[in-house]
Amino acid sequence: MIFVTGDTHGDEHFLKLRELCTKRKELTRKDYVIIAGDFGGVWFKGRYNQDLLDFKRLPYTVLFVDGNHENFDILDTMPVEIWNGGKVHRVAKNIIHLMRGQVFTIEGKTFFTFGGAESVDKETREEGVTWWPQEMPAKKDYTEAYKNLEAHGNKVDYIITHTIDEKALDCPQLKKFLESKGATDTNRGLAGFEKTVDYKHWFFGHFHIEAVIPLPKGETGPSKKSALFNKFIEITDGGLL
Repeated sequence: MIFVTGDTHGDEHFLKLRELCTKRKELTRKDYVIIAGDFGGVWFKGRYNQDLLDFKRLPYTVLFVDGNHENFDILDTMPVEIWNGGKVHRVAKNIIHLMRGQVFTIEGKTFFTFGGAESVDKETREEGVTWWPQEMPAKKDYTEAYKNLEAHGNKVDYIITHTIDEKALDCPQLKKFLESKGATDTNRGLAGFEKTVDYKHWFFGHFHIEAVIPLPKGETGPSKKSALFNKFIEITDGGLL
């Protein structure tokens, strides 16, 4: 089974991961929960292995894209592996960081991953301690992404990011979150994937809300974008559950 959910911020919102085990007692390491950024378990240098103990005890495998609240200095020192067709950092046996611009095939379904976002509160944080410049995707990340997408015919089943493209920010719930800050370079960068990638559904976190993003005016059909926080979406052979 494959589930997608929103931010965990280390142990701050960890309880939902444990509650999933209570509801779905059949879960094993062959099942996956994808966190749409701000995993936060890799944070304090010198003690993150201890901080991850509760995550390591989960019966399933945790996959995550990076958000804007990760310790990138630690993540960047981890060896890069190829897993299910894309580049990853294996944080622990059952905890895997899905790197930016990758396409993974999991249980026969393809997932394009592109983490990163801008911290709206970075002026109150300390660089290299509670905020890292690597949170913002670099040109090389986009180059990697378009190369891998082209290799898959610019078609995937699902997109997993932390924030969302600029057009989606017109949604009233997201506007409320942004207040007067507006779109960032990452929102504008993600808009390129909206224009070029054929996909079934796009999941993102970051905004700490559950929301189905309505289609732009003039377009018809079901919504193709969902903001997640505490909710879990199960991906099935027939689509979403």
